[in-house]
Amino acid sequence: MKRGLIAATGVAAMLVSVAACGSSDGDKESGAGGSQGKSLTVWFMDGSNPPAWTKSVQAEFEQKTGAKLDVKIQKWDGIQQKLTTALSESSPPDVVEIGNTQTPSYAQTGGLQDLADLKKEIGADWTESLNKPSVFEGKQYAAPWYAANRVVIYNKKIWADAGIKDVPKTRADFFKALEAIEKKGDAEPLYLPGQNWYFFDGLTIGTGADLVKKDGKKYVSNLGDPKVTKAMEIYKQYQAFSKAPKDKDEATPQQADIFAKGKTGAFIGMGWEAQTAIKANPAIEKEIGYFTIPGEKADKPEGVFLGGSNLAISTGSKKQELAKEFLKIALSDKNEAALAKEVGSIPNKESLLPNVKGNAAAEAAAPAAKGGGTTPLIPEWAQVENAPNPIKAYMTAVLNGKSPEDAAKQVEADMNKRLSQKQ
Repeated sequence: MKRGLIAATGVAAMLVSVAACGSSDGDKESGAGGSQGKSLTVWFMDGSNPPAWTKSVQAEFEQKTGAKLDVKIQKWDGIQQKLTTALSESSPPDVVEIGNTQTPSYAQTGGLQDLADLKKEIGADWTESLNKPSVFEGKQYAAPWYAANRVVIYNKKIWADAGIKDVPKTRADFFKALEAIEKKGDAEPLYLPGQNWYFFDGLTIGTGADLVKKDGKKYVSNLGDPKVTKAMEIYKQYQAFSKAPKDKDEATPQQADIFAKGKTGAFIGMGWEAQTAIKANPAIEKEIGYFTIPGEKADKPEGVFLGGSNLAISTGSKKQELAKEFLKIALSDKNEAALAKEVGSIPNKESLLPNVKGNAAAEAAAPAAKGGGTTPLIPEWAQVENAPNPIKAYMTAVLNGKSPEDAAKQVEADMNKRLSQKQ
């Protein structure tokens, strides 16, 4: 999935990448155990593989297999075309990192190896919500590596001044807190622009909505569904506490920069966005707090969009067994835990969540991961999110007074055209 402030993952923005050097080798392998003198090429995306984790995984892999790990760092800009081309060549990278919602597109082209055997061996207890984007048409084409989701980032001083003593456990509690800040009158209760599309997607996940539906053999818009309407009505309730523009997203302007001014009670974003605010105004650091986006009931957090990355093996790799050995090492409980500790990412197993302890933003994100989800996992979806995103237009129309039903009809033709485009 596309990265950026408003994109799927956001974890990459707070990671510091490091490249491990090695040599290239195009010879066919005789198995991971006989790999002395060989190398395995792995493509990581810029910012995904932090220094300590990479060093440890490289050392473990090279010691166990005798092969060298050749890490290549790729930029997110233009990666889809670059990777599509690479996967079709005779000597593709052996292992690739893929944005989780991009996986169906690459799987459809035949560029990814079926990893059913690997799933049975090491993935029996992968968290279902994290693993779901690795599966396409019933086959396991990738493995979940890490994820991240949005939380509420709030100004503790503003909340205290409004008489709020505890963080909300339910959506109703959250609204009451925002009402208290509004009544106090000294700050904007919530900064929420009208087109924070990924927060809205989380709300649709919470209501059990599907954004597309099957019409014969093709997918079409499902924005007129009552469950989507319910999600949009919840969004509208939140947005009523904000003075943010109804026709902009959270990157226009950067919402963290708005929060940094100290006149905003809260915003909904990726945990790393707090660091953006601190960079803009170091004095605000002591006032920043985090909590899980609350749902309707206290025992079930709000639905959230899970951005993240999968690891996959190229179908054309001549080092299939060596590549699987790398995945076993990189995705082991030990290394998943180490990644979570180093950067605060959500690991691929619920049992590993305690490893984010001490990272306040990650601790707030963790409870919602199990019930999280993604955008529709179909290759055609990528066209929908291309600017101008019709769902953003739908959101703005509703916030400006149109009924959700009429707003859905307004963008239906555009959305269906995008869903019909060949990939």
